[in-house]
Amino acid sequence: MTTVAFIGLGNMGGPMAANLAKAGFTVRAFDLSAQALETAQSQGCDVAATATEAATDADFIISMLPAGKHVRGLYVDGDAPLFDVIKSSALVIDCSTIDADTARQVAAAGAEKGIGFMDAPVSGGVGGAQAGTLTFIVGGSEEQFAQAQPVLQAMGKNIFHAGNHGAGQVAKVCNNMLLSILMAGTCEAINMGVKNGL
Repeated sequence: MTTVAFIGLGNMGGPMAANLAKAGFTVRAFDLSAQALETAQSQGCDVAATATEAATDADFIISMLPAGKHVRGLYVDGDAPLFDVIKSSALVIDCSTIDADTARQVAAAGAEKGIGFMDAPVSGGVGGAQAGTLTFIVGGSEEQFAQAQPVLQAMGKNIFHAGNHGAGQVAKVCNNMLLSILMAGTCEAINMGVKNGL
């Protein structure tokens, strides 16, 4: 049975971990929130006491964290960096939306220890996470992309290989820029309509 460590069980991560458990993966979940762990357990995940416990001997390690400093701290710089315990055959899939430079640096640090790391930020919001219809925009090698397919397909419907490490983050930022421009244009159009009696 394939074991997936899932670290970061917030509004997005929690439903993603639940979908993996529903798909038949053994999911060892960790979060700093006791309530998030309780919810994950009720949805079929095994609860780990630490991130290290979750990641040890796991086949895949998925993280969904707030910022680049948290990703770097988890894998490289923290008191117990996960790259010290992850087995070399495992693949790390970071689904956080962070800066591309950090994604590349963490991937390089993993490669030095023989551990695969790819950035795979998501689009689709909480509804997509719950429904298992997320879009994954992936940065990594062709081999890593192929290795990740069974896990990503349990959480999403649209899975794109954007290029090498960091490319997923660059594409996600481009996507967010387009969305922000559309949102600003929509607001201006509504405002103009209201001012003119609509």
